[in-house]
Amino acid sequence: MVQRRQRERSLFEVLLPDGHKLWPDWLRKIDTLLEDEAVIEVVAQGLEARWPQSRRRGRLGTPAEVVIRMLMLKHLFDWSYDDLEREVRANLVYRMFTRIDAGEVPDAKTILKIARALGPEVIAQLHRQVVEVAKRAGVTHGRRFRVDTTVVETNVHYPTDSTLLQDGVRVLTRTMQRAGTTLGDQPALVRNRLRSVSRRVLMIGYQARSPKTRTALVQSYRTLMATVRAVQREAATMVRRLGQRLRTARATTHLILQRAQDQLQEMRPLVQRVLAQTRARVLGGDTHVPDKVLSLFEPHTATIRKGKISKPNEFGNLVTIQEAEHQIVTAYEVHAARPADVTLWTPALDRHQAIFGRAPDLAAGDRGFSSATNEQAATDRGVRRVILPRRGPKSPARRAYERQHWFRRGQRWRVGCEGRISVLKRRHGLRRCRYHGVDGMHRWVGLGVIADNLMNIATFAHARATA
Repeated sequence: MVQRRQRERSLFEVLLPDGHKLWPDWLRKIDTLLEDEAVIEVVAQGLEARWPQSRRRGRLGTPAEVVIRMLMLKHLFDWSYDDLEREVRANLVYRMFTRIDAGEVPDAKTILKIARALGPEVIAQLHRQVVEVAKRAGVTHGRRFRVDTTVVETNVHYPTDSTLLQDGVRVLTRTMQRAGTTLGDQPALVRNRLRSVSRRVLMIGYQARSPKTRTALVQSYRTLMATVRAVQREAATMVRRLGQRLRTARATTHLILQRAQDQLQEMRPLVQRVLAQTRARVLGGDTHVPDKVLSLFEPHTATIRKGKISKPNEFGNLVTIQEAEHQIVTAYEVHAARPADVTLWTPALDRHQAIFGRAPDLAAGDRGFSSATNEQAATDRGVRRVILPRRGPKSPARRAYERQHWFRRGQRWRVGCEGRISVLKRRHGLRRCRYHGVDGMHRWVGLGVIADNLMNIATFAHARATA
């Protein structure tokens, strides 16, 4: 059964009446912001959707306010779930902040399972409620608007064809061995080729260093692909055997066999795509294969080039971050592909207008968003000052236009978006997503943005109170 709040009175209020003096000012402000009923209700509704009768039946679960506070604490400091459990258990202030007080701290696996119940829609709704809190507190009024894009990397190793094939052989072999054990097969029935595959991958790594060993490299890839195809054939046979056994399997083994069959059916097409792209690149010389697989475990990973010298290729998802004044991130969007920045300007303006019910007085973006069409679109929506520096050679009139005081001042304000993205990556973990899958990417980005917004709202409120 889902609870909204803790019902017991805090033990620390009785035994430690001056415990509030231990709190940092910014954490006290965040504690006040999370008292909002609308924020707790969003989390409670997400938890109620886990099971059909979660709202009325079952044992009492972790209260919604404890869940949201623990998740916010995790993303405020970019902790792992194990770090979160350890820190909350050992710290008096964190116990009071999460409303656990003298109670039992939920373990890391419990919080992980509960967090998965909060899908992308719940996180997006929670973010909207936090923005509403910022609007009611007078932190932002939507007078200014800036937008930029960044890459949030997925938790994958550097993708090469040989290592992807090695991953496929390892996962297929491991799954077939587990299924064979359940079926009662002999251990040697499923052949383990991992040792030979690992040696072949190491040899490919050595041969790829010099163009003189190109012929040997191609031959090594041919041998590796032949081994992977043999494993694929064994996996197809295992899938058929599992399908036959599932008809008469007992209830105790049915779930294990069904899970193994699903894993094999999910992994085999991905390995087949890796084989196809390896064949096209190594044998055909085609490096621009559409829908290239970059990870067997995070198939949504895309190659994104942002023009960085230190990191020309980034592997993850492109994310749009748009802000209003006082560094409040009003909206974010995770893109499945790599859209051009120039196509993201108008949708971002429309989102800003839907949030605040008005167009901003000033709208700024970098050269990637610049075009005559985007400038006209902003003007048509009522934006008085559009800060979009043109790319390439400029006419004397355009140079004079961009040298005006208000334009340069708007450019300086726009650069703050780079700093905000840097803070999101360094402080809240948006450099690399640690959650799994597309939904995990949305949850990771959304929770990081919410944590940063709460921090900025608390900082602004504290500064205004002490001014």
